[in-house]
Amino acid sequence: MASKASSEPTEQPGAPALDIPALPKLGKTWYRRGPLYWLSRARTTVFLMLVMALVCFMAVSLYQGFRSEMPATARTVCDGVQVAASVAALVWGWVQQRRGHREALLNPPTPEQTRQAKLDHNRRAPGRIAAGRGLVLLAAPVLPAFAAYIVGWLTAWLTVREYPSEVGARRWLEKHGSRP
Repeated sequence: MASKASSEPTEQPGAPALDIPALPKLGKTWYRRGPLYWLSRARTTVFLMLVMALVCFMAVSLYQGFRSEMPATARTVCDGVQVAASVAALVWGWVQQRRGHREALLNPPTPEQTRQAKLDHNRRAPGRIAAGRGLVLLAAPVLPAFAAYIVGWLTAWLTVREYPSEVGARRWLEKHGSRP
């Protein structure tokens, strides 16, 4: 997705040292993409895979409780619909994330915009988590499809070559040049 030009370090031999901006969760490792960068990406991947497994387990468990009250015929029909909806939601989540990623690469955020977005996300997250707890019980019949969407979206996000914040930081560096 990212062009080769956006992935290459802009520092040239003999040039003054660059003031490399730190990005949330990646620090300054995004610039060289060395072992610490890949360790950070691997840590994020492992953590989100555990989150995805937990979300799927909870979704299927709540769905099992919902479907246990149905007659056998209705259960079979409902299971078939749930499988089809989950496959469609998985693909939809993947496609939605890839489209969003492509759009974000066209207009990547500056390092300051990235920091501000992270702060805003951290402020909103507790309220969304609290509101989501009550909605989970109401959504039990469709939770497996919702979990499949989350898995598709997160999997697509984890498998990108370069995050938009990295592309934006590289462009910001090119624009602002080096500092002595």
